Amino acid sequence: MPRSTAARVASGVLALAVVSGLASVSWVWARHDAEPLPNLVLATGSTGGVYHVYGLGFARILEERTDAEITTVPTAASLENINVVVGGDADVGFSLADVAAAAVRGDPPFEGPMPASALARIYDNRTHLIVRADSPVERVEDLTGRVVSTGARDSGTEFIADRLLDVAGVDPEDDIDRRPMDLVDAAQALTDDEIDAFFWSGGLPTEAVTELAASTDVRLLDLGRYVEDLRAEHGDVYTEVSIPTGTYAGIPNVRTIGVPNLLVVADTMPDDVAESLTRLLFTSRPDLVHVHDAALQLNPRVAVATLPVPLHPGAAEYYRTEKTAYGATAHLPLALPNARPTATRPAAPLRGPRPSPHNVRPAAPALAAT
Repeated sequence: MPRSTAARVASGVLALAVVSGLASVSWVWARHDAEPLPNLVLATGSTGGVYHVYGLGFARILEERTDAEITTVPTAASLENINVVVGGDADVGFSLADVAAAAVRGDPPFEGPMPASALARIYDNRTHLIVRADSPVERVEDLTGRVVSTGARDSGTEFIADRLLDVAGVDPEDDIDRRPMDLVDAAQALTDDEIDAFFWSGGLPTEAVTELAASTDVRLLDLGRYVEDLRAEHGDVYTEVSIPTGTYAGIPNVRTIGVPNLLVVADTMPDDVAESLTRLLFTSRPDLVHVHDAALQLNPRVAVATLPVPLHPGAAEYYRTEKTAYGATAHLPLALPNARPTATRPAAPLRGPRPSPHNVRPAAPALAAT
């Protein structure tokens, strides 16, 4: 990893402080009686991406509604988030469902099954493959011999980029000049004509792509033709979706690959904490939609659909107790089929020490050597 997660905690605190200051000016936050919640570390994603924006906003809301202090940590996103959540550097994080599924199964690049669970399916990502408008690249196969950013190391973007290149018959190590970059750096590199294309997996709209399209003539490639091959190879976590006209300036509707996003925790999270976090996620929806449009997709009827990643027992308890309130009895059975069996867990301390670079637990090694 380019920077250790623990080293980024301090910068996450500063970023949250900045957002908090802005929020007091531009957002009206719903006030509620404080709900007990321990201090937590939230692993987000790369700056300019939806995970980071969504995570900063959710952390701000949690601090408004509870007595907890929430530390946000920018990361490379999905793969790194799974690693740090299971290893103990973070308590909760965002992950693409394909990455989380590989983690709980112990599929590569993970060395073995990871003890992770989901609190909710929160929104769906769209896979972006972006080139300059005058580029001759029309299909994934045309990337052969070209300079391509496949996303930051240990990111969900890198994970799906490698799978997509593979089903298109392009070896991501040998057939392209591979440049691992985070979103902001990749967008700048395309603007400066230093790369030919870059992959990105994110919600709509993604801020950094919005800014790129406003300043540079770019195109999104149609990726719909690869969905069936991905599903045949890796399962039905992938769906054909679209990026509608108007999402980004000057870019027409294009077919692409959809992947759900999950909010993930370690199996060892106490049930009461997982239940409280899940409840706060849904009661915060009116405020989260002011953070990012992706929060409009937050729906308890959809949120339980996390398979093959199991629901944490605390989250499952929330859905069971709230099913009548949501009018979702038919969708939320008393025995949720993907709920992980409840284990005996100690109750969480309600006012523990705030995580810092000096008291976070070391992450356990989870990814195979690359």
